[in-house]
Amino acid sequence: MNRFTLQLDEIKAAFATEPNPTLEVRLERIGRIEKMIEANEEKICKVLMADFGVRNPIETRLAEFQMIYQACKYTRKHLKEWMQVTQVETPISMGSSNAWIQSQALGVVGIMSPWNYPVQLALLPAIAAFAAGNRVWLKPSERCSRTSGFLANLIQEYFHPTEFCVTTGDAEVAQQFSALPFDHLLFTGAESIGKKVMRAASEHLTPITLELGGKSPAIIDSSANVKEAAGSIAYGKLLNSGQTCIAPDYVLIEQGQLDSFITELQTAAQVQFSNPEELTGPIDDVQLQYWQHLVADALDRGAKAIPLLSNPSAGARRFEPIALTNLSTDARVLHEEVFGPILPIVTIANTDAAIQFVNNKPNPLALYWFGKDKKNLQKVLQETRSGGVTINETLLHATVESLPFGGTGSSGIGAYHGKAGFDIFSHRKSVIQVRGFLGFNLWKGSRLARPPYGKGVERLLRFLK
Repeated sequence: MNRFTLQLDEIKAAFATEPNPTLEVRLERIGRIEKMIEANEEKICKVLMADFGVRNPIETRLAEFQMIYQACKYTRKHLKEWMQVTQVETPISMGSSNAWIQSQALGVVGIMSPWNYPVQLALLPAIAAFAAGNRVWLKPSERCSRTSGFLANLIQEYFHPTEFCVTTGDAEVAQQFSALPFDHLLFTGAESIGKKVMRAASEHLTPITLELGGKSPAIIDSSANVKEAAGSIAYGKLLNSGQTCIAPDYVLIEQGQLDSFITELQTAAQVQFSNPEELTGPIDDVQLQYWQHLVADALDRGAKAIPLLSNPSAGARRFEPIALTNLSTDARVLHEEVFGPILPIVTIANTDAAIQFVNNKPNPLALYWFGKDKKNLQKVLQETRSGGVTINETLLHATVESLPFGGTGSSGIGAYHGKAGFDIFSHRKSVIQVRGFLGFNLWKGSRLARPPYGKGVERLLRFLK
């Protein structure tokens, strides 16, 4: 802990020499992230493949690199505007006083990134933190050790350690890291670990952003095009083999649509992911065993397993994606975040039943709705709580930089991406410059309200009422 404390002190001292970086400095740091990825795309794809066993480079470029490039581009376009002060209205009793809000860098931002998208989810928050004028210290996940180590070396090559520092290590290192007195700490990962991070951060009252997960539903309305819904859900579920915090966790559908949906789901999955080299593998044996246990538990309780892919290359995939129907209400797969290529399908009577099912669980990070009935759509939007929503597709709300990305309740605290990221890593400082009426000092500021109290204060209170 002493070593980490000294290291943090060094980064804070460097920040103190430049507490308000210029627009040019901020953009140059963000530009270095972009150049770092551009120059090393192929190598990063290879280390990710080594960690996952199977991870197609196209998937990595889409889900990791493109998100980073988009964030850099969007930030470059808007950062000057974000840095400007915001003038606000003052009450008439303040005379000619002028008030505004100016954004100020916090200092040193700690980032704890996960293993499922280890490049994107490490660098997107860093881009936002640099945009706000901060220094960054990253702790990547130990479960993708090759990628984390390679990323640490890259960052060391492109950045001074007092600008952008990286510390790799196991859970004990993560525990020490989360207990440091950062000026802000962002954690992306499981709810159970998020609670530990929050407890550790509370010792120093460190402001914290938690990006968690949960059970994100896909609701198929009776007005939906089942074929289109199945294609979108198959993609959202099987991208990165479901190891995505906003993957559709389960499907809610009316009984009359079930058979056609399953048929279309199998067709879509086979069209999209039949090539074993295009379905990402589990990050490690622990994840693989977790999937196997979820399925075994569901089957033991009477569920029916429906394979989503035919398997001409027997044994080419470590785990065959499946859908589960006829689920017992106490099956683990209905209560734990799946985080894998397993799709529970639950039949419901109508929109009200779907809303009740969702609301009986903790707030999800994402919600997906498929259909054409605008009344039912608005009912779902108004009566459920989720971090974000994509209508008639999956995942895409998280790819729009102008939309805040974050959870609510047990799916997270706070949001970033775009302006939301700039704001969460900034202190919005309130400032008022006090002036009297028309330049006269007689009624300036608090003068009329000062004791000794008399008729003047009484008249002021009547005026303010």
